[in-house]
Amino acid sequence: MIMAATSAPSSDLQTTTGVDRETEQGLDVEILRESAKKALINALNSVNGAKTLVLDPTLAGPLGLVTEVALLKHHGVDKMFWLEPGPLTSTTTNVVYLCRPLMKYVKIIADQIKRHTSGSLKHMYTLFLVPRTSTLVSRILEEEGVLGDVTISSYNLQFIPIAEDVISLEYDGAFKELWVDGDETIIYNSALALDVLQKTYGQYPRIVGKGDYASKLASLLTKPLPNQPVPVVSATPSSAPIDTLIILDRRVDMVTPLLTQLTYEGLIDEVIGIKNSHVELPMSLLNPPPAPNQGPSQASTSAAATSIIGERTKKYHLSAVTDPLFADLRDLNFSSVGKRLSRTAHRLDEEYKARQQAKTVAQLRDFVGKLGGLQCEHQALRLHTGLSEILLPHTRTDVFNKSLEIQQNLLASYESSAQVTAIEEMVAQGADMQTIVRLLCLASITMGGIKTRALDSVRREFLQAYGYHFLPLLLSLSSPPLSILLPNPLPPSTSPSVTASKLPFSTVRKSLRLLIDDNPEALEEVENDISFVYSGYAPISVRLVQCVAQKNGVISNPVVDKVTNSGGAAGSADHGDAVGKGTSIDAKKLYAHPIVGWKGFEDVLSTLPGKTFDIPSVNTVTGTNSGTTLVPSPIRLHEQTSTTVVFFLGGCTYTEIAALRWINRQHRGRKFLIATTGIISGSSLIKSIAGDGKVGQDSLRGSR
Repeated sequence: MIMAATSAPSSDLQTTTGVDRETEQGLDVEILRESAKKALINALNSVNGAKTLVLDPTLAGPLGLVTEVALLKHHGVDKMFWLEPGPLTSTTTNVVYLCRPLMKYVKIIADQIKRHTSGSLKHMYTLFLVPRTSTLVSRILEEEGVLGDVTISSYNLQFIPIAEDVISLEYDGAFKELWVDGDETIIYNSALALDVLQKTYGQYPRIVGKGDYASKLASLLTKPLPNQPVPVVSATPSSAPIDTLIILDRRVDMVTPLLTQLTYEGLIDEVIGIKNSHVELPMSLLNPPPAPNQGPSQASTSAAATSIIGERTKKYHLSAVTDPLFADLRDLNFSSVGKRLSRTAHRLDEEYKARQQAKTVAQLRDFVGKLGGLQCEHQALRLHTGLSEILLPHTRTDVFNKSLEIQQNLLASYESSAQVTAIEEMVAQGADMQTIVRLLCLASITMGGIKTRALDSVRREFLQAYGYHFLPLLLSLSSPPLSILLPNPLPPSTSPSVTASKLPFSTVRKSLRLLIDDNPEALEEVENDISFVYSGYAPISVRLVQCVAQKNGVISNPVVDKVTNSGGAAGSADHGDAVGKGTSIDAKKLYAHPIVGWKGFEDVLSTLPGKTFDIPSVNTVTGTNSGTTLVPSPIRLHEQTSTTVVFFLGGCTYTEIAALRWINRQHRGRKFLIATTGIISGSSLIKSIAGDGKVGQDSLRGSR
């Protein structure tokens, strides 16, 4: 078995970008935020006069990352309402609807317009569809008899920066629409968004990837796409041009999202839930009583963080920009967070004590100049100490540790049949529904299917315990194209596509070095490998990125090799900046190797389900109107830093982001920009599939 979250060594080797400040600059993603904000302003200004804004509730979170209410009011928004069934009362002549092109929303809009018409109320209606217009929306409005009353346009909201190196479409429904409903609209929308990205920063000289839907997306990117509005904010010439676009189909690696995330940010998402980079926290953590004369001792921060569960909550934006301590903590294995918090508290305590040693006016002035920053750090320390104390009891529950033990045993193929029995026992103990489904799917994938009799038994127990309304959920998980909850052996009537989609986990585990044991010789290797995010298990998706961008990291430990070759001790010198001693981490860094596609890993890729592709020298991506210069591939990395864009079609987890950041820190000359349809977890995927038993009735597949 591999290590549990709470038993992993309390090491800070998995340091984050908050500590290891890189001198190499990546792409400036704030351009995308400014562009989205200006596009929204232009859309609102296109409707003259005061206006009532009726907003799709699912867009509130993404828009909150782009703009604020005050800006909307400044541009004529008088009142705001959620787009929901029932009459709409508007005091302004102009009514502006802003929504995604879903049938339920179009029906609501048509109903509200007809109500106004029957009541002799005169309004001017404008409908902004996100991210693009759809002829089917027009057709439905025409059938409802209100098309002539509505002006239809689009608000091209696409990639939104949620961190300095992460951009997201923030579309929660992508996974379900693709792998349950069979709706491929998100593939086309992703192509349009990636097209705008290269119009902003430069073309993709090479596109590599894995997965059937990923292949369809890459195919779209090699053809001229319809002209879109050019970015409102122009990018300056980049010092880190794009060298490659890597597209990964979520279905290629379904193991990773089913596992419990063990990084700090990942565990927050698992336990509390992060929505559009915001988390609901107790008011006492966010609005502490003023204590200007109190140093950040361990006792004070600990006491302040007690008795906070069950309080009223408030949204808090988890941002490394406004919270540098979060930048240090977010990618650590949770077992290392306590040590980092303790060290931060000790440092702040020492700096507060400096005021007692200040005797001259100049010394006092220096201390007062630092006081504001110290108080902000003190508040951040208090917040994250309290947040950690919310998470800690959860990691000590029997259900959490039993679930973790089952996951670890399944990954190691240790007494696999006994794990299915253990899952059945957890059903009897009343464990959370999402936890049970995640474990069942993980067992099916890693075992090549669950024995038919055992699967029938546990499904029966599941439906009796949680309700037969979850039967559509089980059917969706068992049906193509998802097919992640299967019997073994498969029935003779099973379609060939299901058979082809099965993951030969044991083979892949060995060839991609997914599992690092917890024997003493391997402990340092865990700390110096992407497997730290799951305490000894490396995500398949990130190993695939390494197959392209860090080939030595797949077959051996790059950090240990690097330090060994230089005659140092593993971990200490190479991570000097991280632990506050030794030489600089940058001193040992090697330049990243040029991108040469999947070379060297063709056999491994052939065992994974889904198409493998490598499209070099793409020069027809945007037709003749791109106006960008093609960057040669491979870039001469010793002369120039390049950016590798990694796009997850179907969503990615915080642990995968943490693992990619770890790779990012190992070399000079290459920065990763992580792009995704949205941030996911195992629970969010299960909830999205279980939320609607109907297939494809909500989505309107836009015409192309």
